Amino acid sequence: MKKIRLGFAPTRRSIFSAPDAIKYADLTRKKLDEMGIDYVDITDINEEGLLYDDNDRIKIARKFKEEKVDGLFLPHTNFGTEYECARLAKELNVPVLLWGPRDERPDEKGIRLRDSQCGLFATGKVLRRFRVPFTYMTNCRLEDPEFARGLKDFLAVCNVVKVFRSTRVLQIGPRPFDFWSTMCNEGELLEKFNIQLAPVPIPELTSEMKKAKEEKTQVEEVIKYCRENMNIAIKDEELENVAALKVAMKNLAEEYGCNAIAIQCWNALQGEIGIMPCAANSLLNEEGLPVVCETDIHGAITAVMAEAAGMGETRTFFADWTVRHPDNENGELLQHCGPWPISVAKEKPTIGYPLAFDHPGAVEAEAKHGNMTLCRFDGDNGEYSLLLGHAKGVDGPYTKGTYVWVEVENLKRLEAKLVEGPYIHHCVGIHKDVVPVLYEACKYIGVKPDLYDPIEEDVKAYLRGE
Repeated sequence: MKKIRLGFAPTRRSIFSAPDAIKYADLTRKKLDEMGIDYVDITDINEEGLLYDDNDRIKIARKFKEEKVDGLFLPHTNFGTEYECARLAKELNVPVLLWGPRDERPDEKGIRLRDSQCGLFATGKVLRRFRVPFTYMTNCRLEDPEFARGLKDFLAVCNVVKVFRSTRVLQIGPRPFDFWSTMCNEGELLEKFNIQLAPVPIPELTSEMKKAKEEKTQVEEVIKYCRENMNIAIKDEELENVAALKVAMKNLAEEYGCNAIAIQCWNALQGEIGIMPCAANSLLNEEGLPVVCETDIHGAITAVMAEAAGMGETRTFFADWTVRHPDNENGELLQHCGPWPISVAKEKPTIGYPLAFDHPGAVEAEAKHGNMTLCRFDGDNGEYSLLLGHAKGVDGPYTKGTYVWVEVENLKRLEAKLVEGPYIHHCVGIHKDVVPVLYEACKYIGVKPDLYDPIEEDVKAYLRGE
């Protein structure tokens, strides 16, 4: 959680109790400390440590910018000053969490000290007037489970937005000629989302591989890791090429400041280095640096989003939707030549040969079953959306490569979405339910969430604490 920093700006209104607002702001600070959340406070801005004055709001905005906060948390510790909240949120342009502690029973004289819930209604309206998207966490007590859950989910939303807005994809080679489905609009990705590409030709990659082999140390470490964690069914010199490719791709990603890679994995590469890149991709995916196949830029963006939604705690896998299950009407095979990370496998992976190619260097292993999220960022004709939903691993026939058979609620409905678009046969999976986080993040990044099952009301219910 230290990766995400919140700007903490508790707010009050003058006609309600300032001492009670200070009390609840301090109680909220204590809760954040207990949860280990990294936040920037405003206790140095005024004696109360509260947002309610416009001159203070200017100072708060300056401080939050200097501290590079990733999200804004606006606890309404009594009613709250809605226009100051909106002005601050508009200027910062980060995800906003709106919440207030549940109000106590009126005293014996009928006096209420806070009216926090009423203030939330006002601020929500003014944020809309300012066209500021926000996340609402239900009016609850600090001790309620909804508070901790809602705050952790918001941190994950902030992480998705932060990563998405700063994504740069290392593009190794153009897309394979036959893959018209993976074409993308580089200029539009930059203009709409600030997503950048760093294209490099394959000779630059092979040159980096040569350097890695000459340096030896990193290559030898990768070879050792492979022998300890995988079955090796290829020759020693081929394994050396796998290791050198892994080191080279990571070095290039660091050189160009990239947080994901899309590689033209066939077939020009095989003529240059004699191997498939799948095992090298697998090794980088295991380290949390997403690598996708067939120069699928939108696939790389999807992987970055899913990794961020899982707070980097669970690895993702890049897959083809391939064939329907022979026995399960809602079953489907997710498979690829072998780029999936080791931690996804339910068995010890093998570096061997892929299904449809003659060159070595692919990984073979069935993935773990269990519940997972499947998603796909894609777009065409100027419109972008994120397909997402749930699936679970099921038993099915053995197949080559990295694979898992999954079952969804209604495969015919999903199949129609994939064919009718804007999606293709590629998706990203993660063994974690990140559907609500990705759904909520979409409101901040200008992407339409597209649930392939009719679960939108369930997702909304979860997000509001039900």
